[in-house]
Amino acid sequence: MSVLSAQALAFPQPRFLPSLSPSSSSHYSLTSPLSSTASSVGILSTKLGKERTLPLLVARASASGFSGSIGHILGDVSIFTASGEPVMFKDLWDQKESPISHSQGMAVVALLRHFGCPCCWELASTLKESKPLFDSAGVKLIAVGVGTPNKARILAERLTFPLDCLYADLDRKAYDVLGLYYGFGRTFFNPASAKVFSRFESLQKAVKNYTIEATPDDRSSVLQQGGMFVFKGNQLLYARKDEGTGDHAPLDEILDVCCKATVP
Repeated sequence: MSVLSAQALAFPQPRFLPSLSPSSSSHYSLTSPLSSTASSVGILSTKLGKERTLPLLVARASASGFSGSIGHILGDVSIFTASGEPVMFKDLWDQKESPISHSQGMAVVALLRHFGCPCCWELASTLKESKPLFDSAGVKLIAVGVGTPNKARILAERLTFPLDCLYADLDRKAYDVLGLYYGFGRTFFNPASAKVFSRFESLQKAVKNYTIEATPDDRSSVLQQGGMFVFKGNQLLYARKDEGTGDHAPLDEILDVCCKATVP
């Protein structure tokens, strides 16, 4: 199945993808969000070895637009594990400060568009390959998608994605709390979606075992956009909303934030 045909199947009723040209804005990079594993490992080990305090935020994404209590607000949102058990965000990673180390658990929270989105299969593949890096840094990976737990399991089984890192948000509660973009224009006509075409090989590999069956039964849900967030306890360190379909946060950017945050 080609990338374009997989994209078309994942969206409600469109007969084609819009003709998009790459944005000239410096905000949009047309490089793949996934560097080689060796490069990422080098970045991680180098950053963790520095013994100085570094800024926690990077220029291309900011948590400044969110309330200081967003971590607590999100913590009370209930979603489902891939096996169908209800769980609250505040129970997904350590949010209590240790009296000994004075440190809190860190988590990368990746909100996918929906389980039937080919671009999200690519992102999920990227996250799966990067999980050892997060694990080595003591960062918990949490991937959330729109749809039911059984749809989540379809993606997990076909991508061999770890089930203990995958969650389902049927009613898009977390997406609403975080103010992620939604709508037909964002899904099909945002210039940021042009990034998809620069990652043709990555997408083609990710959708090798793709199936339309992972798409939510409520087709209005496919108009939801995703985003990437990094938390240290309840503190939001990094926030990036996907401007359009496939506009994912670069992996190196996420690793950089995690590494800086773990420096004493």
